[in-house]
Amino acid sequence: MIILGDKYNFSNIEYSRLKKQFNSIKHISYKAQSFNENINKIEEALKTSKQRVIVLNTQAPLDKELISYLTKLELQQVKYITIEHFLEIYLKKYFISEGLSVNTAFLEDVKPYSLFQYSIKRLIDFIGVLLLFLPTLLFSLYTKFRMFKESPGTLYFKQKRVGLGGQEFNCVKLRSMHLNAEENGAKFAKENDPRVYPWGDRIRYTKVDELGQLYNVLKGEMHLIGPRPERKIWTIEFEKSIPYYSQRHVVAPGITGLAQLKYQYGRGKIDAKEKLMYDLYYIKNWSIKLELEIIWKTLVFLLTSKKEDLSNF
Repeated sequence: MIILGDKYNFSNIEYSRLKKQFNSIKHISYKAQSFNENINKIEEALKTSKQRVIVLNTQAPLDKELISYLTKLELQQVKYITIEHFLEIYLKKYFISEGLSVNTAFLEDVKPYSLFQYSIKRLIDFIGVLLLFLPTLLFSLYTKFRMFKESPGTLYFKQKRVGLGGQEFNCVKLRSMHLNAEENGAKFAKENDPRVYPWGDRIRYTKVDELGQLYNVLKGEMHLIGPRPERKIWTIEFEKSIPYYSQRHVVAPGITGLAQLKYQYGRGKIDAKEKLMYDLYYIKNWSIKLELEIIWKTLVFLLTSKKEDLSNF
């Protein structure tokens, strides 16, 4: 694979995933270089690349000569693909461009669920709640016992989150922090957070503190699968600086989702943008197959407590 240009910067995690799909990855900067210089670099890279795919990752428009050259390469079984399509196909994320190159046509692709899609999702929701009811009850009782020893107080924690249509609702979670953890204001959670008690840290890591949201699923405020609901204080900030951020609210949020499996961080604007790319892919490409895959991968994560390699998902 040859990456031509620097429009999108791949992370180290993404490179490691792509290396399992492509035997070699070459990066070529496409800037103020002559046509011959670009051609020579591509030709050299093709000599050592068995899987011949060129990713067009350029900020600057491709000149006519280079387009003609790439077209001829197709006759030699060399394929080229835009960075937008490449990210969707191989990494299951939608590229968010910024500045003058914002793609407004994208807004046509992100739509609320159809009646059929919504009906299927609600059926999956109810089946999931039914299957998880007893395990959740038993786990909640054990969590209450651990709380009694480590951080006495209420079992559940309610917090306003932004849901469908940008409307707020009371999101329910098993309490993982000490009481009055935010008496000094809202903050993103961090590693070794002093506000978290020992068992709370465990249930946060394994994500099972989210099981309280089965109540929100029953009420229809959430689905099992969807974009994670965020707090109003953060959505206001993100909407100011991240294109399309409000588009994640065209559907109801979920307990887990593609973004949680693919990008297990979430402590600021950069992480919010990364998660949004996966959320927008999920909304745009929703299918029963994708829904069931996310459920399966989530169960594997919960049962193994490992950040599984999701390169093939």
